[in-house]
Amino acid sequence: MAGLTKDQEEKIAQLQLFEQNLQGFLMQKQNLQAQLIELESALNEIDKTDISYRIIGNIMVKTKKEDLKKDLVQKKEIVELKIKSLEKQENSIKDRAKKTQTEVLEGMKK
Repeated sequence: MAGLTKDQEEKIAQLQLFEQNLQGFLMQKQNLQAQLIELESALNEIDKTDISYRIIGNIMVKTKKEDLKKDLVQKKEIVELKIKSLEKQENSIKDRAKKTQTEVLEGMKK
């Protein structure tokens, strides 16, 4: 990177790492959101039926509707917490990236 100071080069490298981290968070978040949709769909369907089954390995086992619903609600809560945690990390990185980008641009003006 011609014409840049070592500090500016390091900050640009940091920005690239921030971008990679944000892409990773986006993929994880999309995965979790897909899981959340599946869980919500399962919870909606369980209310419409009298008989429920749980898949264990390669077999389907009849289970109590209340137990299955409780398990699905717990899984949904965990997924929602993971999404919130990812969003906090994502926002933190975005803030750091914005600050670093501003520093790089200010350094280039000098």
